[in-house]
Amino acid sequence: MKINTWVFLFFCVLVADILLIQLQEQQLQFAAKPLLIPLLGFYFYSQTDTTAFPWLRKWTIISLFFSWTGDVLLMFQNRNEIFFLAGLSAFLLAHVFYIVVFHQIWVKENIKRNLWFLFIIVLYYAVLIGWLSPYLGDKKLPVRIYGLVISFMFLLAMHMLYIHNKIAGKLMMIGALLFVISDSALAINKFYQSFEYADIIIMLTYGFAQFLIVTGLIRYLKQANSN
Repeated sequence: MKINTWVFLFFCVLVADILLIQLQEQQLQFAAKPLLIPLLGFYFYSQTDTTAFPWLRKWTIISLFFSWTGDVLLMFQNRNEIFFLAGLSAFLLAHVFYIVVFHQIWVKENIKRNLWFLFIIVLYYAVLIGWLSPYLGDKKLPVRIYGLVISFMFLLAMHMLYIHNKIAGKLMMIGALLFVISDSALAINKFYQSFEYADIIIMLTYGFAQFLIVTGLIRYLKQANSN
């Protein structure tokens, strides 16, 4: 099977970034990390240029743009705390636009609500925020808001399991799950206690999260075009 050039470059940069994290080559990582999301964006753009749903394509590209903005801002969080809050805000907007994407698919596919999914999300949010709250200091409000947004994004993503294109739905759901794992690991590492290989785990789950969501959306749009 032929490997897409953008996908190949994306994973080359992801592997390079993880190696640079392990080698603690921060300056080189500053050159590698900002390339990840643009490469994924080119992959998505090139695969969906004739989509019948331009609105879905537009919201996805906007979400990737805010993800890239968040990546860049968070690289400077050790220099000034304002970069962390700015990066958090950028990723919050990225999740908002993924919410728009998943909600539009939900409506189009006429998906029924699953209350068990809501129970899982409420439990996740209550446990994580309850655990971290004593350590958040003056960042309690922004972290709680961010947690609500990403939880709602994941709630909608779980309902993608019910769309007609089962493979696309599973890819989107697993990608959203990895996004939650990545952000949860980042929060635990930053606010509760740093742990070994945290940066690698965060980056690896984040990279695959974005790739799987985008790949799922590409599959969904391609099937929609053929119908």
